[in-house]
Amino acid sequence: MITAGIESEIRNILAKQLAISVTSFRFEIVGGGSINDAYRLVINNSILLFCKLNSVKKFPFFFEKEKRGIELLGNQNIIRIPKIVVCENLDHFQVLIMEWIPQGLKTEKFWTNFGEQLANLHHISNSFFGLEEDNYMGALPQSNKPSISWIDFLTHQRFIPQVALALQNNLLEFSHARQFEKLYEKLQHIFPAEPTSLLHGDLWSGNFLADETGNPVLIDPAVYFGHRSMDLAMTALFGGFDKGFYEAYYYHFPFPHNYSEQWEICNLYPLLIHLNLFGKSYQSSILQTIRKY
Repeated sequence: MITAGIESEIRNILAKQLAISVTSFRFEIVGGGSINDAYRLVINNSILLFCKLNSVKKFPFFFEKEKRGIELLGNQNIIRIPKIVVCENLDHFQVLIMEWIPQGLKTEKFWTNFGEQLANLHHISNSFFGLEEDNYMGALPQSNKPSISWIDFLTHQRFIPQVALALQNNLLEFSHARQFEKLYEKLQHIFPAEPTSLLHGDLWSGNFLADETGNPVLIDPAVYFGHRSMDLAMTALFGGFDKGFYEAYYYHFPFPHNYSEQWEICNLYPLLIHLNLFGKSYQSSILQTIRKY
C-alpha cells in the first residue's frame, strides 16, 4: 500500500511535471491488477492519471522496461497506447504514471479497427527475433536474446527457460521435458520462414480496452519482435476475440495455411508461464498439446 511519504513525493513530482499548482490530490484504488498496486489519481478535481506502484527489489526495472515497450508500440502511430507521464524509483518503490483513458464500448467497428490495426502493427519488422533488452511476461522475467532464427528463438528464449523452471518447481516431469524436445525437432516444418513482427507479447482480453471514442488501446505489453502467431494465438487462448477482429486482421494480413497448428504451439508459452505462476491446473492443457508431437 502507498505511504504518506510516497504520496507526497508523487504529488510534488506531478506538480513540477505538469507545471501546475496542486490544490487537491487523491489516490483512488483501481482493481484488476495481480502484480502491481494500481490507482487513479485525481488532481485539482479535474486531471485524471493512472498510477502503478511496485517493489524495486521484487521486480527490478519492471516499469522501466514496460515504459520502453509502451513507447516502442506508441512510436508506430498505429494503435493508441497510453502516454507516459512519470517513470521513477522513489525509495523502495518504482512508480509508473500514465494518462487515464476513459473506457468506451467495444462495438462492431471497434473489433474491425482492432483487427486492422494489429495487422498493421505486425507488418512492422526487424532484422532479428527478440529485443535489445529482456523484459517481463507477467511476473516472470522474459529473455529476448536476439536470434535470426524464429525456431531458435522460440526454443531457447521461450520454451526451454519455462520448462526448466517448471521442472525445478516439480510442475513438470523429465518425461514431459523429453516430449518438448521432440516438439523442438518438428518446429521447422510448422513455422515456414516469415519476417519478424512487432508484437504486443501478452495479448489477452485484459490487456486492451476501448477508449471513450470506441477505438482500441493496448496496455501492459511484453514487447519483442517475434512470429505474429504468438499474438494471434493468445487472443484465442481464453475464449477468443470477436469474429470481426479475425476477419479484419485476415483481410489485411492473411493467416498462414496451418495457423491453427501454429497457434496451438505458440500458446504453450503463455500456458507454461501460467503453470509456473499459478500451479498444476495448467499442466493438462500443456500435456495435451505436446503429446500430439
